[in-house]
Amino acid sequence: MVKQEKLDAMKEIVENCKKYSVIGIIDMFKLPSKQLQSIRKDLRNQVIIKMYKKKIIQKAFQNLNIENLMKLYDYDPKKPALVFSNTNPFKLYKLFDKSKTPTFAKEGDIAPYDIIIKEGPTKLPAGPAIGELQRAKIPAMVKEGKIHVSKDTVVAKQGTVITAELASLLKKLEIQPMEMGANVLAAWEGGIVFDSSVLAVNEQEYINNLQKAYQNALNLAVGIAYPTKESVKLLIQKAFINAKSLGVEAEILDSGIIEDLLEKGERAAKVLKSKVNV
Repeated sequence: MVKQEKLDAMKEIVENCKKYSVIGIIDMFKLPSKQLQSIRKDLRNQVIIKMYKKKIIQKAFQNLNIENLMKLYDYDPKKPALVFSNTNPFKLYKLFDKSKTPTFAKEGDIAPYDIIIKEGPTKLPAGPAIGELQRAKIPAMVKEGKIHVSKDTVVAKQGTVITAELASLLKKLEIQPMEMGANVLAAWEGGIVFDSSVLAVNEQEYINNLQKAYQNALNLAVGIAYPTKESVKLLIQKAFINAKSLGVEAEILDSGIIEDLLEKGERAAKVLKSKVNV
């Protein structure tokens, strides 16, 4: 890249950093150009994706001198690209996450989760493949000309390196444990850098936690008789039940509990009648 091209690239980064409220850094390593074009097409109305050399990103960020923006450069992706958007970092991460597609594992890949070979029939015909399964400690047998797995078997724990043999076997079993796409490493907004570990929010789990927290707070408010808009109805119901129970126990004649007192008297009379055999 000639000097003018570098200057133009730095100018472009500076202008976009000033124009957009969210700046992200992604790693395009091993991402085929065809999929990159597909991502750009799908997200064209929401993000701008630009690939730059590391040194150009570093110098542009240094020139901008924006609070904590330089922290994005510290993530040091193998093949960096910058994302410019006005979409908040969490939605931005989700957009890229949704654009990923499943793919077969290759030697050296890291298992993203526990990879399990499920019990049941496979599409593999009886033959040498059964030896591969057995070497991978997967119990298997032949049924009706096809190889069947006898029980669920974990062939790679999350975080372990996938060997060439396992990668080959998973491909034969048509299992695609990996995802292909641009990895959002971090995003900057308003002086705060959000790491991918923070951005990868499980929405359903988050909603469940909120619901649980609400229920726990409501139970506490009712338990300590703390009136709020949400708890006051339950507190009144609780007070009514307690007052009614007290009235029945003390046999206080009141229109609200007279039927309960009559039922109590009737039960006592039946007990007395059974004891004296009347």
